[in-house]
Amino acid sequence: MSWLRRHTVQVIGLLVMAYILLPNLVVLAFSFNKPNGRLNITWQEFSFDAWLNPCDTPGICSSVGLSLKIGIIASLTATVLGTLVAFALGRHRFRGRAGTNVLIFMPMATPEVVMGSSLLTLFIALGVGTGQTTILIAHIMFCLSFVVVTVKARIASLDPRLEEAAADLYASPAQAFRRVTLPLVAPGIAAGALLAFSLSFDDYIITNFNASPSSVTFPMYIWGAAQRGVPVQVNVIGSVLFLAAVAFVGIGQLLAAGRQRARA
Repeated sequence: MSWLRRHTVQVIGLLVMAYILLPNLVVLAFSFNKPNGRLNITWQEFSFDAWLNPCDTPGICSSVGLSLKIGIIASLTATVLGTLVAFALGRHRFRGRAGTNVLIFMPMATPEVVMGSSLLTLFIALGVGTGQTTILIAHIMFCLSFVVVTVKARIASLDPRLEEAAADLYASPAQAFRRVTLPLVAPGIAAGALLAFSLSFDDYIITNFNASPSSVTFPMYIWGAAQRGVPVQVNVIGSVLFLAAVAFVGIGQLLAAGRQRARA
């Protein structure tokens, strides 16, 4: 009991992490299942068939490719624009700054059904046909707010004396930004980019409003497949994305630990 009292926080943290990761572990386990029918909800037989043939189900790989394409373009665009907006809001005082902060927050607070239907109404009024372009515009719009908030929080935590020290050492404003400010803000920018990509890849509601019959993303494919039985390949692709995210975060932590040891 004394050991448990000393490590209560660690034990609770591990239990919370286990609770969060449990659905991912179930998805990973059932990616090795070989169901008898179309429903992959009961364990039948261990098999590598789905892993060896991830594109065996028609349309699944094309939907994943479209989601990756839109997610990468939307996250990169939103990261660049959001970083510029975050620096403008975090470093400068100008008329309309408070109103801009409210407008940035609105896409985060607006229900996705309202946002998706509003964007569809706008595109119809402008005579723009739905498809990959409208999906991309919609994703950039709602990802932008998350990037701005993430990067702005990082900028607010910076110590202004570091830039002042760079100026005292005869660094130009551009050199101080490139050598001091940008490396310090880089973790926030990376976090905003990863958040934007995950939100874009995962979105269904806004995408469904602004997609065409020929532009089916991975979440839309899963929703359609759920009506007749989700194939095992969906679990495989979900497991690959989950393991890739874990590996990316693990590599980042190892690099950060290596830099800290080098500084020490």
